Amino acid sequence: MIDLVNKAGLVGSSVGQTENDLQREPIDSVISKFKTGEYVVAIYGLGHVGAPLASTWLRAGIKLIGIDKSPKVLENAKKGLTHIPEPNVNESYAEGIKENRFVIYDDPIKASQDSKLKMMCVPVLMNRNKPDFAALKEVAMAIGKGLKKHDIVSVHPSLPPTTTEKFLIPLLEKTSGLHADSDFSVIYNPERIYEGRAIYDIEEGHPGIISANNAYDLQLGSALFSLIFKKGVVKMFSIKAAEAEKLFEGVYRDVNISLANELAKLCDRLGIDFWEAKEAANSQSYCHIHDPGIGVGGACIPIYPQFIIDVATKNKISCKITKLGRTVNNEMPSYTLSKALKMLGRGQLRKSKITILGLAFRGGVSDTRLSPTYDLLRELVKLKIKDVIVHDPLVKDDAMIKKFKNATLVSDLNYAITGRDLIILATNHKEYLELNSSAVGSTPIYDGRGYLDKRKFEDSFFAGIGRPSITKK
Repeated sequence: MIDLVNKAGLVGSSVGQTENDLQREPIDSVISKFKTGEYVVAIYGLGHVGAPLASTWLRAGIKLIGIDKSPKVLENAKKGLTHIPEPNVNESYAEGIKENRFVIYDDPIKASQDSKLKMMCVPVLMNRNKPDFAALKEVAMAIGKGLKKHDIVSVHPSLPPTTTEKFLIPLLEKTSGLHADSDFSVIYNPERIYEGRAIYDIEEGHPGIISANNAYDLQLGSALFSLIFKKGVVKMFSIKAAEAEKLFEGVYRDVNISLANELAKLCDRLGIDFWEAKEAANSQSYCHIHDPGIGVGGACIPIYPQFIIDVATKNKISCKITKLGRTVNNEMPSYTLSKALKMLGRGQLRKSKITILGLAFRGGVSDTRLSPTYDLLRELVKLKIKDVIVHDPLVKDDAMIKKFKNATLVSDLNYAITGRDLIILATNHKEYLELNSSAVGSTPIYDGRGYLDKRKFEDSFFAGIGRPSITKK
């Protein structure tokens, strides 16, 4: 087990053992009762985070209550199905239902009353570049109304530092009439999953981050979550430090992607193959240049820097590099589109038939949240281009794309690339690796991810981000 706590004990008076700790139920007893089914876990939000977490508890033999705001999600869960395309979730649901260990509630207050551990797995997104706590607040109030003495509340979304201490704990205390530390436990465990392999990441991929503000809660959380984190846990004796840790992971990636994007743009101008230079540079063990691309999407990397920027602004810190990284990455859809459109002949722009390959924010998933493809579509609307096909092998329907009158979502790849004036690869789905000169014919193709093998397009009009030139043989 990885342990960030001093070997001689927990550092600091805020996490020292108190008389109240000695009066709490022994941790071994708590764990035993979860294993026997006397104590129950309730998961609030069966989405991208909650569904895989529910599955890992079920796979560990724990009794579970599932709660979600969506009637459709609840109805599917009762049938052992999830709307989240994650491996092994459906199987875990079905097995849990068969063994009477997985039940679905539509009453969040009753779920709190009937459970020992309440896990908050709803997302915190952005609204006008500010954190939107609406879903989190709704869940916290429901949990508070059913909270009992010595219950456990765990928080799992990525949060701006101090959110748990200054917003969630006071809300839980006010709603329940109880006091954190003395009456109930609060644990912060930020999710660390990668879509498409979420269960693996929880069980095998990474140690879990466990934080609390007192000794008992930290040891309880560590013992409890070690039931699902087979790689052990990293203990942190400050919740706000754990909140910061999770955001640091995302900001690190966002800033490094922006650096790669800047270097790729320089290579575009100088006629240098960025990918060749990157590969050589990364042969040095201290160099880890990231991949550039058409944009940064999803509900994580574009959002975490905004959380940091918002907190920094409130505390009169500028975080210039974080801001600049966001600016650079936000500009990439417009930049790459302008490069791609140069492949069209003069005077063809408005009448052009353009295909975008990929709607999901990255390859291998169907998640379209904050996808750069939407930014491409907005730019094409400004240019009054009326014939746009968007292809995605995993996204069969999408409410957002229906708002673009100039765009049509299709699942037939041959149809999407036939008779078009320009093809833009926006998502690195493995299905697109089969493309070559024979498939695209004379249609120009722009690789916005540096994903395709340029050797397969030697007889085509091919270009891409960080490629040295646009040539046609």
